[in-house]
Amino acid sequence: MNDVELMTRQERLQELQTATKHRTETLGSWAVPVLTAFLLCAIIAAVALGSVTISAEQVMTVISAKLTGSVVPESVPPAMTDIIWDIRIPRVILAALVGAGLALSGAIMQASVQNPLAEPFILGIASGASVGAVVAILLGHLLGAANVGVPLWAFGGAIVATLAVLALAGMGRRISTVKLVLAGAVVSALCTALSNFIIYMAGDAEGMQSAAFWTMGSLADAKWSMLGWPALVVGCMTVYFLSQVRALDALLLGEEMAVTLGINATRKRYIYMACMALLTGVLVSQCGIIGFVGLVIPHMSRAFVGVGHKRLLPVVVLGGAIFLVLADLLSRVLLPAGDLPIGILTALMGAPLFMKLLFGSSRNFGG
Repeated sequence: MNDVELMTRQERLQELQTATKHRTETLGSWAVPVLTAFLLCAIIAAVALGSVTISAEQVMTVISAKLTGSVVPESVPPAMTDIIWDIRIPRVILAALVGAGLALSGAIMQASVQNPLAEPFILGIASGASVGAVVAILLGHLLGAANVGVPLWAFGGAIVATLAVLALAGMGRRISTVKLVLAGAVVSALCTALSNFIIYMAGDAEGMQSAAFWTMGSLADAKWSMLGWPALVVGCMTVYFLSQVRALDALLLGEEMAVTLGINATRKRYIYMACMALLTGVLVSQCGIIGFVGLVIPHMSRAFVGVGHKRLLPVVVLGGAIFLVLADLLSRVLLPAGDLPIGILTALMGAPLFMKLLFGSSRNFGG
């Protein structure tokens, strides 16, 4: 290749980078307000649609009355009010919180370990939570676990699994991204085997069915009382990581770049992994294992707004909320007999999307 051809290619590359930057800046400027409006519309649609179809006007009337403390008009039957306020709205809000939190976890994980395939479950968090939930469901009578035991045990299992991964990855030398991924795979396999062993040995048909349904993910049991911790943790983590955009950008570019910028990559990685364990553990403990949200949504968001986390994180949070609200709506209306486990649906929706991203572009991760 002569000097003229080399200069021509460099000029074309520069033009492509400039055009891409301009496009992502333009999209990023209006992405947040548009996604916010779309999320509100998705929430209204998810509350209105289901086995019993309710008009959007009735939905807005009940929400306005409840928020202002006034009496719901007689034009809305009491049964409809109960369906809207006590059943569907808590479920839709929980779906939005879980989707936002899992998508945020995926974006942080991918930046922390510089791995485009990373997601919240790469550290074995979901598998650890699965062990805790299975123990509470099938062995609760022996351990004294009450109804609240499933979330508590699932959260504890997630924390223990994450600590095990960090301990394995930090053995011998300082922690590295490759060791984190390998340690996560080891712990995930062990936890999955342990869960299956407990289910196989329990001999409780009802408990086995409940454990199996929990491991596939479900929002069917959502209540107002369940929303406090997810809302608090997702809100706090979103604010925290928005203050960490410089460190996340540096970690995404590699450990050497982070050190050059005066960032302790190992220390940041430990802190971020602990935050992801807390966030994912809280979410998984409320609704079970829901995959692909943290894998697909960050990549889709990067395709539109680029890799800079200042623009990326708000889009990821809103995109994850929209994705899971719509997925939960589909899980309720696809089967006339009952709910389809949402983990199955997110996998069916997420796998083709991720394949398109994987084979359609090589610039969705890291530039």
